[in-house]
Amino acid sequence: MTIQDWPAAERPREKLIERGAAALSDAELLALFLGSGRHGATAVDLGRELLAQHAGLSGLLALDASELTRQRGIGQACACRLHAAVELARRHLASELERGTAITRPAVCADYLRARLGKYPYEVFACLFLDKRHRMIALEELFRGSIDGAVVYPREVVRRCLAHNASAVILAHNHPSGVAEPSQADRDVTRELKRALALIDVRVLDHFVVGAGRPVSLAERGLL
Repeated sequence: MTIQDWPAAERPREKLIERGAAALSDAELLALFLGSGRHGATAVDLGRELLAQHAGLSGLLALDASELTRQRGIGQACACRLHAAVELARRHLASELERGTAITRPAVCADYLRARLGKYPYEVFACLFLDKRHRMIALEELFRGSIDGAVVYPREVVRRCLAHNASAVILAHNHPSGVAEPSQADRDVTRELKRALALIDVRVLDHFVVGAGRPVSLAERGLL
């Protein structure tokens, strides 16, 4: 049975038009980009296989274009469509945090940081620099490390704060393992940066740890 043989309400395209994209599963959304399946498997079946092989969407979409084309059922055109979709989503989230925009919704900031840092297979430490009204000045990825850690140099964070004339910062880093639970090292580096930045009158508003699910806020955990 092909997707065209399914009831209209269950076909991904018709389902999206009728109920909205949020009603589709990850496999159904992926099927719309795949376009077709293979002998004995629909595009939705193929989507499920790809998601299972890569532990979900984040694992699959973390692959670069050349790696995607080596996946069964994904050609060059499909790989380009998928990467374009990811970049569109990233830019959409970034548009809500454009330079000069006040950070009033932590959830928007968390979503953007997840889109920005969640793609990396190694740890990246970033700083979101803000002015005294908590308006965004810039986001910089300052340190890169391995799959299980990145060395953070407080002196460099201080230097970049002074360069941007920042009054506050939001810290963020990813856990390539997908587990966003803050480690003791994460807590220690947060305290160390707070002490260093306090000397130049820069506040640390939060520290987000990005994993497979929703980023964890150290401020919400009372760990800041």
